[in-house]
Amino acid sequence: MKKAVFRLTLALLAILFVSCNNKSEEYIDPRGTDYAGSESCIQCHKVQSEMAFKSSHFKATAPAILGNVSGDFDSKNHTFIYDKDTKLVMEKDGDSLYQVLYKNGKETARYKFEIVFGTKHAQTSVYWKNNNTYELPVSFYHSINNWATSPGFPADKPYFDRMVVKDCYACHSSNISSRALNQSSADRNFMSMEVEDVVDKKTIVYGIDCERCHGPAKKHVEFHLKNPNVKVANSITSFKTLSREQKLDACALCHAGNDGMKLKSRFDFKPGEHLSDYFRETKSINDTTQFDVHGNQFRLMAQSKCFANSQKMDCITCHNPHENASKSMASYSKICMSCHQGLQHNETTLKIMPEKLMASNCIECHMPKKSSNAISFQLSNSKQLSNYILRTHKIGIYPNAKK
Repeated sequence: MKKAVFRLTLALLAILFVSCNNKSEEYIDPRGTDYAGSESCIQCHKVQSEMAFKSSHFKATAPAILGNVSGDFDSKNHTFIYDKDTKLVMEKDGDSLYQVLYKNGKETARYKFEIVFGTKHAQTSVYWKNNNTYELPVSFYHSINNWATSPGFPADKPYFDRMVVKDCYACHSSNISSRALNQSSADRNFMSMEVEDVVDKKTIVYGIDCERCHGPAKKHVEFHLKNPNVKVANSITSFKTLSREQKLDACALCHAGNDGMKLKSRFDFKPGEHLSDYFRETKSINDTTQFDVHGNQFRLMAQSKCFANSQKMDCITCHNPHENASKSMASYSKICMSCHQGLQHNETTLKIMPEKLMASNCIECHMPKKSSNAISFQLSNSKQLSNYILRTHKIGIYPNAKK
């Protein structure tokens, strides 16, 4: 009996191993045949994968299905009023979600939520038309727990003709319209993709996935499934092996703004490469240059004395890229205090807050939340602009910071 159970166990393990291996071999990624897909990472990296799949990186774009879309569709809080005759209503019809335009009480148009961008601070959505995507005029903002105009959209009239260009997907997805399915990454002709105003739905890889940051993993998966005892990563980019500049470039690809002169597409970038081969800076990083808090985290950090005086500080010093930023201010303060041990605040500062409390809340004073000049929005039936608030990554002394 024991032998029979043992043989059955071996048979099941063999089937499981073969199925895992076949899953990797049979998978076809839109980016080319040298990609394995993030699902293949779970086999050996279960903890990191489970964290990453819940992160804002992984959910930077997602199909607009129930559960992925933020906002209220079932109460009084789902109507955006433009004027007394015009309103836009968020509606649910079965499993589908829509922004429905009404004029004088009559429906004149409806646009389906097809893809959502973002999940943490705010979420905007797009719909498909003629092989392209177009932004919906109303977005959901978590800071106000309400619907408001999408960035740059007016509050006095709706319009639905703003195309979402491929460069938007370059920081919110891992692939779109890059090549035919049977090509390898080396065969990519990216110039033709950039000028073509057609988006192929089949080529979308939603969110920032594992291979966007670690490179194509097909050979890596095949090797380690065949050699499970080898613990040194083979045929993959491990951030442990990268230089400080290479680590920073991998993050700055999407967290250093997009106002530089583009030489090659972001989609073509592989971890370990130099960002200067893809973008030519038009603004120097110095104390006089004002960078917006939205999308410029690296360049703001680079202006900080903490960064300039350190040989090791990079984005991963404070952030685990596999999970969302911690909400614990004390966890960041612990990192600050690892370099600023014994720091004494002056008497004026100590009058505001006891020193023990300050020691566990460095961020509020030295990386305060600031208004974005690039993004603002308006509430329903309102002419007042509301600010989009984000925490600055320029570490410094801010006399008027909120204590």
